[in-house]
Amino acid sequence: MADARDAQTARHDLVMRLKRVEGQLRGVQHMIEANEDCEAIAQQLSAARKALDRAFYELLACALEHPQFAVAKGEKPEARVQRIARALAKFA
Repeated sequence: MADARDAQTARHDLVMRLKRVEGQLRGVQHMIEANEDCEAIAQQLSAARKALDRAFYELLACALEHPQFAVAKGEKPEARVQRIARALAKFA
């Protein structure tokens, strides 16, 4: 039961992290519409990109820590780890 709660908390934390990134990107859109300085916009885009990268790595960490977060039906633990490693290599 505790593991399910931990996975639920991890899922919630990930969604909240993505909502913050979404807010950052809306802010960038407003900056562009307001013709703000390109360097300031680039700085905010960089921050949003890094936050999105952190969300990606957090997702993969959750998949490793909480099997129910990313298990294909009938998948063995070794296969799950290999699949996550391939995703990391492909998308990182």
